[in-house]
Amino acid sequence: MPTLPREQPGPQQPHHARRTAESFGTDARRYDEARPAYPEELVARVVAGSPGPDVLDVGCGTGIAARQLRAAGCAVLGVEPDARMAELARVHGVGVEVATFEAWDPAGRMFDAVTAAQSWHWVDPAVSAGKAARVLRPGGRLAVFGHVFEPPAEVAEPFAAAFRRVAPESPFSGQPARRPLEAYRAGYAKTAEQIRATGRFDEPEQWRFDWERPYTRDQWLDLLPTTGGLTQLRPGQLTEILAAVGKAIDALGGRFTMRYVTLATTAVRVGKS
Repeated sequence: MPTLPREQPGPQQPHHARRTAESFGTDARRYDEARPAYPEELVARVVAGSPGPDVLDVGCGTGIAARQLRAAGCAVLGVEPDARMAELARVHGVGVEVATFEAWDPAGRMFDAVTAAQSWHWVDPAVSAGKAARVLRPGGRLAVFGHVFEPPAEVAEPFAAAFRRVAPESPFSGQPARRPLEAYRAGYAKTAEQIRATGRFDEPEQWRFDWERPYTRDQWLDLLPTTGGLTQLRPGQLTEILAAVGKAIDALGGRFTMRYVTLATTAVRVGKS
């Protein structure tokens, strides 16, 4: 799908696209209710591989991952540039400081883990891994992870055609209907390269989690407007795209199964200080 892949690391420089990066709060409540949580196995591995409970969640959004980490026994502080998203995270009990990670002041605080769920690609790579190293205690874990959003071709292709027709001027309209998994894995491999370049971490690991989730027509049409390219469309454009996707899902019997892959790049901070 042309909008969804841009929410994953890739060859572009999405941290420059601040308008898109800060558009997800347009309907923060819909985002919070429609977006999927992260595999419990992933959360458990992050927690087990960290030396203590203090977690900094970069680009925490409405706190989807932060709440899972907190349920696993962590004390989580979020950093989120969009005040609308941050406010909803606070409603859920997550402490949040409103700032970009680049500008955020740690004020001497240190953490046992730094996580970034579906958000690391919005941070300037010249800053991201190095700053994470500076706020991690020795032995602390950096974990960058996110979902691969690739619905079946029967849904993705009508969406891509409608998007190109309705919003040809959008930078998302030229993307293919679906991208191979390797395109996403390449993004996480690039994150690993950036982590290595700091000289402050052990060799990064690549984790993969495969899972499925069924979607009804209404559930998928609720999630779609929370994705990058659609958060900035005019109401009429959005209505036309959702109608095309809804028709495609109706042809499948009103539902489909999404085969998710959640990818992670993770590494442990080395050194004594």
